[in-house]
Amino acid sequence: MTIMGPEHRRSVRIYLAWLVAFGVLQGVATALLVPVLQALLAGQTGIALRWLLVLLAAVVITCVARYQQAMKGFALALVTLTSLHRRLGDHVATLPLGWFSSEQVGRLSRSATGGTLMVTNVTAHLLTPVASGILTPATVALAMLAFDWRLGLATVLCAPLLYLVHRWAATAVGRSEERTDAAGALASSRVVEFARNQQVLRAFGRTTEGYQPLEDAIERQRGAWGRMLAQTAPRLLGSGLAVQLAFAVVIAVGVSLAAGGAIDPVPLVALLALAARLTGPLAELAGQSGMLRMAANDLRRLAAIFDEPPLPEPARSRELTAPGEIALTGVTFGYEPDRPVLADVTFRVPPRTMTAIVGASGSGKTTITRLVLRFFDVDAGVVSVGGADVRELSTTDLMAQISVVMQDVYLFDDTLEANIRLGRPSASEADVREAARLAGVDEIVARLPHGWRTGVGEGGASLSGGERQRVSVARAILKDAPIVLLDEATAALDPENERYVASALRALSDRATLLVIAHKLPTVVAADQILVLDGGRVAEAGTHEELLASGGAYTRFWNERSRAEGWRLVP
Repeated sequence: MTIMGPEHRRSVRIYLAWLVAFGVLQGVATALLVPVLQALLAGQTGIALRWLLVLLAAVVITCVARYQQAMKGFALALVTLTSLHRRLGDHVATLPLGWFSSEQVGRLSRSATGGTLMVTNVTAHLLTPVASGILTPATVALAMLAFDWRLGLATVLCAPLLYLVHRWAATAVGRSEERTDAAGALASSRVVEFARNQQVLRAFGRTTEGYQPLEDAIERQRGAWGRMLAQTAPRLLGSGLAVQLAFAVVIAVGVSLAAGGAIDPVPLVALLALAARLTGPLAELAGQSGMLRMAANDLRRLAAIFDEPPLPEPARSRELTAPGEIALTGVTFGYEPDRPVLADVTFRVPPRTMTAIVGASGSGKTTITRLVLRFFDVDAGVVSVGGADVRELSTTDLMAQISVVMQDVYLFDDTLEANIRLGRPSASEADVREAARLAGVDEIVARLPHGWRTGVGEGGASLSGGERQRVSVARAILKDAPIVLLDEATAALDPENERYVASALRALSDRATLLVIAHKLPTVVAADQILVLDGGRVAEAGTHEELLASGGAYTRFWNERSRAEGWRLVP
């Protein structure tokens, strides 16, 4: 039900009911062979014909049940195929962004592709032979108890052996599949890593010698598959042999009974023919048990994703009392337990002002922006936007208050205009053009072959890093949110692109609150307030002049940056 969704609960139950009916009816139809054969072997043609008509009716009803369960199984498979990705995407979109580690993304990718197809096969193909392999032999065994309790008892006593052998084989397959799946997920991640980082690998000559992490992952995957074959093949063969052994036991019991005169040969032949019919469904069950266990693993992994709790949101957002304001009060947060990145951080960013955050790498600057965006929830304290705790705002209402400009910009494989319009899809053409002008994107458009309709490639590959940054700033301007977060937005820009971005930031400062993580001295000096982070705490706060006069951590930061910007390469 977790995978299909509650709206399909009734359809699943109807399918299972038809599946059970088919398995039982198939067993009943098989058991009716006994009176037919007994009458024929005894020369009672009239009785045989009457039983044959009953058998024919049972076969017709069984065929109807088979058709119904097959069609309903295919219908559920189609539902899974067409809706599972959407449901998975809708659920993932509600998860906290802290959930999306590289390992989780790799697992999500495998579950959304191969896992989905395997789950689709469950109702379309896998459950039918498994249900028939259990229900049909069980029905036949009960019928044999009615025909001859001794042969029936021998058949029933073989059931625990078959169950244990099947369980032994299926468990081995399941464990091996988990290992191969983990190795496959790692190899997939390494392939993506290898493809995305070709620039670095080629720069250091790693194309001819290979990429060792990828080679290790592929070798681990190959070894996992090899161990899976070595460990599961004997068990699956043993499961099939157990079925034949059980049939041999029934034959031996029947022959011993006939030899002692305890049963007539005619009914014995009929009953042994019935026992022979058990081997088909049981052998198919043995063959499918491994696949079913693999499918069960995929179901469990998908269910685990659906069981991940979404980011808690209020039924109704709290009213904003101070639009444009950001405040952190006593905030403590760590990505790992007992290792806080921020400790008792308190500050306020007044509306329509610019606050710059400076500090050493790892001091918690980027973490502050992530908490404002509610990528994570704080361990202690309160993060408020617009006068409301971010936990009391829906994701939609919170994001409506904030625009983001990061150092690493991602552009979608679409036109230049579409990537800017992402900031506000309903914006007029004039608004898009004005945002582009303020960010200097119009200068880019003027030299592109197709102007606004030029495709930027996946990730914006056809643009330079500085040009992608300008597009990102244009998005923020177009969104026109009361708060703009900038994380190292000008750190890696050349002078020309930096000039365009700085001009756009001045335009943003006239209409929005800016919270800027920066190392560039002009950006820091222009701030109304500067926060100096040291070891996850606010070590100093004030204006540029006030902090320089105090002679503390900011002064050391300023002196180091001033010396760095004074460096020159001379012939």
